Amino acid sequence: MERVLLFIDRLSLWTGKAFSWCILILAFATSYEVFVRYALRNPTAWAFDLSYIMYGTMFMMAGAYALSQQAHVRGDFVYRLWPPRVQAAIELVLYVLFFFPGMLALVYAGIVYAKESWGYMPYGFTGPPGEVSINSPAGVPVSPLKTILPLSAFLLVLQGIAESIRCVQCLRTGQWPQRLKDVEELEVELIRKHKEEMEAQMRKEEELEAQKAARQGDEGNEGPK
Repeated sequence: MERVLLFIDRLSLWTGKAFSWCILILAFATSYEVFVRYALRNPTAWAFDLSYIMYGTMFMMAGAYALSQQAHVRGDFVYRLWPPRVQAAIELVLYVLFFFPGMLALVYAGIVYAKESWGYMPYGFTGPPGEVSINSPAGVPVSPLKTILPLSAFLLVLQGIAESIRCVQCLRTGQWPQRLKDVEELEVELIRKHKEEMEAQMRKEEELEAQKAARQGDEGNEGPK
């Protein structure tokens, strides 16, 4: 079971990293559009379509990766104070009641949506089949973007299954099982270091108090000579 969980984590990790390159394409296209629009007075007809296609693809395909890294927004001001078993029970209920119904509905609706998009024929029956953008005269294909919807939802379902299994394991053992870790935000690292420093300081103070109490005990046992 541990191998299955780590395999799903690796799949989500690989997918997130692979599609993260969309940000470079997006940055290059935006920079090129700004240059030709304002420097050459010759704006492109495809930059707008490419921008939302790249951003939408990156956003959707990073969902499973973010879930595997616990990077989604969480109102944890109360959650983090609960013991692991309570956390696991709450998460498992939320996965069953809200996450899986929503993601399975997105898989089904996304397949229908993508199938309809690929079924369109270009105006005049020229070019490959598939829906094209109506936002520009360039006729940029949008069928691949709509295919991303069910694919990303399916990956989220897989990662959700892994997270649900982790919740069950935590309910049994009282501890969260391991998961693959990737890079984290600097803020998270600073908070962790601060917590470690505070714990080390507390241990040092406890040791000093214990040594002080031991010395007082030895002095009391010696008594007056």
